[in-house]
Amino acid sequence: MTTCVFIQIRCKPGTTYEVADAIALREIHSELYSTSGEYDLLIKLYIPDGMDVGKYINDELLDIPNIERTLTTLTFRAF
Repeated sequence: MTTCVFIQIRCKPGTTYEVADAIALREIHSELYSTSGEYDLLIKLYIPDGMDVGKYINDELLDIPNIERTLTTLTFRAF
C-alpha cells in the first residue's frame, strides 16, 4: 500500500511558479496547489511501496532549486 503525504513548500521570494513548474515536470505528485500563508505550495504525493519516505522526498523533490523549507505531513487513514 502506498503512503500518502502532504508537503508544504516555502520557496525563495519570486520563485514559486518556477518551483511549481519543476515539480510538475517530474510527474511525482497527485495534486499541486499554490497557497497563502507561511508556505507557498502544497503538494500531495504517494510514496511508492517499499520506499523510505524521507529518502524518496529527499531524492525526488528536495534537490529542486529555490526550495527554502518544507513541512511534511504523513497520513494514516482516509475517511
